[in-house]
Amino acid sequence: MTNSIADLEESDCFLIAGSNTSECHPVIADALRRACKRRGARLIVVEPREIPLAREAHIFLQPRPGTDVAWLNGMMHVIWKEGLWDKAFVTERTEGAEVLFQTIDRYPPQRVEMITGIPQDQLIRAARMYGSAPRSAVLFAMGLTQHISGTDNVKSVANLAMLTGNVGRPGTGVNPLRGQNNVQGACDMGALPDVFCGYQRVSDIANRAKFEKAWGRPLSGKPGLTLTAAGEAIRSEKIKALYIMGENPLVTDADLTHVKKALARLDLAIVQDIFLTETARLAHVVFPAACFAEKEGTFTNTERRVQRVRQAVSAPGQCLMDWEIIARLSTAFGCPMRYGSAKDIFSELTALTPSYQGISYDRLEAGGLHWPCPDAKHPGTPILHEGQFVRGKGLFHAVEYRPPDEAPDADYPFTLTTGRYYEHYHTGTMTRRSKGLDLLCPQGYAEMNPEDAGEMGLQEGDRAVLTSRRGQVEMNVRPSPACPRGMVFVPFHFHEARINLLTNPAQDPVADTPEFKVCAVKVEKTVS
Repeated sequence: MTNSIADLEESDCFLIAGSNTSECHPVIADALRRACKRRGARLIVVEPREIPLAREAHIFLQPRPGTDVAWLNGMMHVIWKEGLWDKAFVTERTEGAEVLFQTIDRYPPQRVEMITGIPQDQLIRAARMYGSAPRSAVLFAMGLTQHISGTDNVKSVANLAMLTGNVGRPGTGVNPLRGQNNVQGACDMGALPDVFCGYQRVSDIANRAKFEKAWGRPLSGKPGLTLTAAGEAIRSEKIKALYIMGENPLVTDADLTHVKKALARLDLAIVQDIFLTETARLAHVVFPAACFAEKEGTFTNTERRVQRVRQAVSAPGQCLMDWEIIARLSTAFGCPMRYGSAKDIFSELTALTPSYQGISYDRLEAGGLHWPCPDAKHPGTPILHEGQFVRGKGLFHAVEYRPPDEAPDADYPFTLTTGRYYEHYHTGTMTRRSKGLDLLCPQGYAEMNPEDAGEMGLQEGDRAVLTSRRGQVEMNVRPSPACPRGMVFVPFHFHEARINLLTNPAQDPVADTPEFKVCAVKVEKTVS
């Protein structure tokens, strides 16, 4: 997030896109509600499915799945044509605006309605509301990123924020909401294929020299593989062993049939987790890891706030903290890791990472700090890009709409999209072991528009088979007016109905993220 969670309460307008905020990020949803109730902030929700927060919105736009670039360009078209853009900000702090103007000129509301299904008058109202507010903030999540156009979607969001000058000020910004509690921290630590910690590229000779000196080992300047690329490498036998930490790809990855076949080809599969997940059951070796309450360290949350995690209880049995397992394994491989504690590792991190340089355990005793925090006297940075961007001037990216990889047709007439329920978290590894939560929500449903369900003779609780070009799943049906006609929504928490057997592995060409949010399926009532 470019801004902090507390800072959001200073916004005058929120644009929520591709995020079921009230169910997946309830703390942030409460901050938005407070701003609307206490300060009269406006709320725009853009989502194919009528999520709970949509019923509280001042404007709710319901685009066809996978058409986000079109409606974002359409909003910018209206803002530009009506003079609602921030001319001073664009002139002084950005570059590339003329190319952007040429692109958004091709997205008048009439054309956008044809692509997205959003009525022209609603799009214009939303553009005016966002563009005329003194401080507008965009919040988005995986509903925007899990597409073949995910990178383009994020670039378009950034274009909108810069066009209106909603960057670098309280109550503004581009704010991605992370899907898990330490995703931001994992990325910061270098859990990406092409960077060291702090997003220092491995291809940079000076970066490598710094880490080689610290670690006493030569390091490759060649980027590693993304998750999806690794799957292809396993299938082609270029990868023989895989080490999986805290992930359950046999439930979460796209096109699970191919994922299972790939894992079966490995000579060695190692899983490090707190429970024996579906993936761990297929592993050759399982390392039992301590959970969050059993470990020391730091988490960095969605707002870039680094916070201490303190051990509350002892880990059971042979469970160890993640770093202890990794250090022991590295030492066995002949590369000794002589850390004595998580604090030792954090001290090394801060010495090697400019954005973390001023953060220490001692400072974190008083509370969390937002990176970048370059020295011990720096207060942290709750708001990014104040005054100028990291690169100097912000660069507009002219982005054209391109349709999803797979569209409904006569054989597969419905669009499937996936997401989460309020009661459960990710693959349910933890929440489905909670009797209370599992009692509240023991199974997933295929949510369909009542008219679609009625035409197929389907009622609440009836069984149906969902089939895509990659597989099929049988599950109960739930007619729901939240789904527009032609759409089916299914949560991915439930291993009994692994919906990712159906989803499309087609990838964003930049991020390699699969298109989880759009694929074509057919629905057939189960014959009893």
